[in-house]
Amino acid sequence: MKHINKSTEYWQDLDREHHLHPFTDTKSLNEKGTRVITKADGIYLWDSDGNRVLDGMAGLWCVNIGYGRKELVDAAQRQMMELPYYNTFFQTTNAPATELAKLLSEVTPEGLNRVFFANSGSEAVDTIIRLVRRYWQVEGQPDRNVIISRNNAYHGSTVAGASLGGMDPMHEQSGLMMPGIEHIMQPYWYKDGGDLSPEEFGLKAAQALEERILEVGPGKVAAFIGEPIQGAGGVIVPPETYWPEIQRICTKYEILLVADEVICGFGRTGNWFGSETFGIKPDLMSMAKGMSSGYLPISAVMVGDRVADALIEKSGEFYHGFTYSGHPASCAVAIENIRLLRDEGIIDRVRDETGPYFQKRLRELEEHPLVGEVVGCGLIAGFVFAKNKETRELFENGSEIGNICRDHCFNNGLIMRACGDRMVLSPPLIMSKVEIDELFDKVKYCLDLTAKDLGKL
Repeated sequence: MKHINKSTEYWQDLDREHHLHPFTDTKSLNEKGTRVITKADGIYLWDSDGNRVLDGMAGLWCVNIGYGRKELVDAAQRQMMELPYYNTFFQTTNAPATELAKLLSEVTPEGLNRVFFANSGSEAVDTIIRLVRRYWQVEGQPDRNVIISRNNAYHGSTVAGASLGGMDPMHEQSGLMMPGIEHIMQPYWYKDGGDLSPEEFGLKAAQALEERILEVGPGKVAAFIGEPIQGAGGVIVPPETYWPEIQRICTKYEILLVADEVICGFGRTGNWFGSETFGIKPDLMSMAKGMSSGYLPISAVMVGDRVADALIEKSGEFYHGFTYSGHPASCAVAIENIRLLRDEGIIDRVRDETGPYFQKRLRELEEHPLVGEVVGCGLIAGFVFAKNKETRELFENGSEIGNICRDHCFNNGLIMRACGDRMVLSPPLIMSKVEIDELFDKVKYCLDLTAKDLGKL
């Protein structure tokens, strides 16, 4: 559809008349008017008024390889000309789905050799719930159907994903959620650690899992799920002691360990997956976003040998799937995306060069009067607004401050997301050091504007 000659106002009017946006106060947005993004290249976006914006969020944590990669467009076009679609239900497959399944088994951690395809992170998480519960059924333990997650975790916005996630506003709006879900504390030391050291708190937060297992009953708990780094919860990086203790507890009680890699996967933390960064050995792994760099929708669940072998040998038909599972064009794009990440050494560069530089520049924000904890690894970052840095006291209206800062960013050529009182960054993995400098110059400028609004400068 040609829109070159359409005005911003035209698109805004059309949008407010017909478009309901996700995670949006529609009344407020309609009064303000949407920003119309018209094109993108590299790490930059342009809106319909010609303004250039540095995309500090890689779309929605997903455009890892950057915008405008012709190789991905060509891969989609070739596949659409040859076989634009066919399902994988009727004892059929297609070449891209099969190739991608093999490729994913090569780049994921050892022991994850089978793939179930879906179309979004939410669908992948729904699939995990089905797989986990079916696994324990065929293993003769049908009472093991409780899945433990964490407060402030994000695992998608379907009923199942929102139930598994720990976002209170989502639960409050949705009424009765799925049964068989439990939540424990998040490993957020800065807010919840009290007088404990980060290492002590990491153990305490992990041991909350064992406490809950014993409360529920070990014979009833099926799995624990966690993001290696909590993304939408504000980029919560757990203390170093956390994941080893989680792993120990899961092993002790023979509970399946699920890593939700939708945000951390495909290079974000400087390794192919966050599980490698934190030494996690998952039984199942969800992935999406960076799998195709957002160019086409696709997601997957990697299924470990323990689960896959039991399901294959004992389950019979697995009554689950999606019309677009293994969509050939999406798979073709994902294959090319993974090839470029690998062959161009993009993830290696994040690990060895740009990631450390990004983290060095990030830590400079600790000197800002508004900023408390600063955390991150690779090309992911989060920091919190603190009322008192010495006592780690947070602002009561921290969410409002986050929105003020977000709006200053948006009005000054930068996209940086506010998650309550935390600001988060997750830029494309292709960033150069010069572009990282540009990003943090903009961040500091917008933090200063926010501080002036609050009378802190």
